Amino acid sequence: MASNAYGFEPESTNSLKTFGAVVKVFRERAGLTQEELAPLVQFSAQTVASIEQGRRLPDPEFIQRAEEVLDAFGTFKAAAEHLSRRAGLAAWFRQWAALEARAVALCAYECRVIPGLLQTEAYARAVTLSVPPPPDEQEAEERVAARLARQKLLHRRPPIAFSFILEQSLFERGTGGAGVTRNLIDHVLGCAELWNVELQVMPRWQPNHAGLDGPMRLLETSRNKWLGYSEGQQCGNLITGPKDVSVLYQRYAKMRSQALSQEKSVSLLKQIRGAL
Repeated sequence: MASNAYGFEPESTNSLKTFGAVVKVFRERAGLTQEELAPLVQFSAQTVASIEQGRRLPDPEFIQRAEEVLDAFGTFKAAAEHLSRRAGLAAWFRQWAALEARAVALCAYECRVIPGLLQTEAYARAVTLSVPPPPDEQEAEERVAARLARQKLLHRRPPIAFSFILEQSLFERGTGGAGVTRNLIDHVLGCAELWNVELQVMPRWQPNHAGLDGPMRLLETSRNKWLGYSEGQQCGNLITGPKDVSVLYQRYAKMRSQALSQEKSVSLLKQIRGAL
């Protein structure tokens, strides 16, 4: 994610509810009803109510205007920074996403969907809308925004060393249509040009495949400890036991030898794009 592409739990949790409760306190302190606040912040009373009840992520414009109208002295902005980091991410992925942000190395093998760190906006939206149950417009935008926001990690300083192993079928599936796939391949090829990104494609024909148990992720922390992560339908599993992480590391290392080199991977992706 990615983000996470396979399921989603809205951010209707304690953080949103707490933010909404704080807005309500400041509104009542100002002696305003929801109906009276609405025109002052240029949002509907229904939107104000949804935010106060913790059912909706506040728009940046709402935060800015509410700060000024309610004289919140930076309280809303500070609280919203926490929300923006978490909204749009599946509940089971959030812990891993937080670890990613502090990692020194990240490895990912995917056989289901292009990792969120490499997705385009159009591809992320197509993935989001493909998997039932269908999200409402607000949820869909939050998911897409969360995936795109995570891509800042590709350019983080100090840099992260990335390794991606992606199945050839992910590019041939055509998620979102030919145009979306062409742009996706162009984007992935651009990412592969970054000095800290290694990209390998696992070819369709590979009789010996060390990743048959499914997708996996590995990361190295700033203290040089390796952690693993695996994911399935509506669940994710952070793997911390040294022996279990070692198993994943061995499998990933084997797949690196089984996948195409970066040079051959780039050539294959260009061929796939040319055939679209």
